[in-house]
Amino acid sequence: MENIQVKARLYNAQLDKELSKYKQLNQFQAATGVPKTYLALGLGAFFIVMIFFNFAGKLLSNILGWVYPAYRSFKALESPGHDDDKQWLTYWAVYGFVSILESFTDVLLYWFPFYFFLKTVLLLWLMLPVFNGATTVYLRLLRPFLVQHRGEIDSHLNRVKAKVSAVASELDNATGAASH
Repeated sequence: MENIQVKARLYNAQLDKELSKYKQLNQFQAATGVPKTYLALGLGAFFIVMIFFNFAGKLLSNILGWVYPAYRSFKALESPGHDDDKQWLTYWAVYGFVSILESFTDVLLYWFPFYFFLKTVLLLWLMLPVFNGATTVYLRLLRPFLVQHRGEIDSHLNRVKAKVSAVASELDNATGAASH
């Protein structure tokens, strides 16, 4: 039991150190006397309970799958290095893949108890660098498929591009002729 308490204090100290970077949380702690770690953990627990019992589960899981990764993507794009860019580009490719799969299976999946809770766990696994889930899915599923079908996909995209260019050209000619 003592070992658990030691680990809990260690994690609490690490969380406090991370949260200390945010001026608003420091101000909250100073004004209320409530440690900022309690606020963060309480909000996190509230969020998880809301998803677990499916009170706006779809909205909350989608917000989680977008807000944090979008902000981290912004930070990655603004940073001088490119290592984090690859991580978040991989996340977005996998997130899109998961979203497309979900759109085909949502009629069935929504009937499963705790679906949005499990989806939230999946999204956390995909997005958090500690797990590197998006890279795993990309390397094991998406990349092999895309490498195998790259030629076909490029051929289809080139045909679509040519058709779109032809239609745009026709529209441009039609509107140009109409204005004269």
